[in-house]
Amino acid sequence: MDLREERAGDRQAVRDLHLEAFGDHGRVVADLVDTLRGTLTPEDGLSLVAERDGQVVGHVMFTRSLLDAPRRLVDVQVLSPLAVTPERHQRGIGSALVRHGLGVLAERGVPLVFLEGDPGYYARFGFVPGGDLGFRKPSLRIPDGAFQVFRFPAHEPWMTGTLVYAEPFWRHDAVGLRDPDA
Repeated sequence: MDLREERAGDRQAVRDLHLEAFGDHGRVVADLVDTLRGTLTPEDGLSLVAERDGQVVGHVMFTRSLLDAPRRLVDVQVLSPLAVTPERHQRGIGSALVRHGLGVLAERGVPLVFLEGDPGYYARFGFVPGGDLGFRKPSLRIPDGAFQVFRFPAHEPWMTGTLVYAEPFWRHDAVGLRDPDA
């Protein structure tokens, strides 16, 4: 398996992967990825694919958001989304993508990465509940346990506050969980 940065020729394969991996929510995620891709720059954000036998079998995206800290706004990254083609689950593809991405971001001097996800999965990489460290989630729709953070050596103790998602997350209504009975 090869891990590499996404290329222009991967776009449809990445979109199809998210449509397949996220089921009913797949269109929202695929549209979010398409929009977030336009916010990436070589030094800010990261879109990685896992390729096996010439096929994209996994994808992870890290994009710029802000931490509204008391001292000043801080550039941070958000890990979202992560997907692996369903028939290749539990083969280490997602883990390899996350670890590779965190390694690249550490080299870039990023202080923090946030995500919404399963604590049972992401704890293995060093993600911890954000609320326990003084971080506030950007929406009450995010379950407390799902709001997680990874701190890099560039993080400083004063860097606490509220995560402010980049605008595409709001535009695509991809923040937290909606209550279908509300």
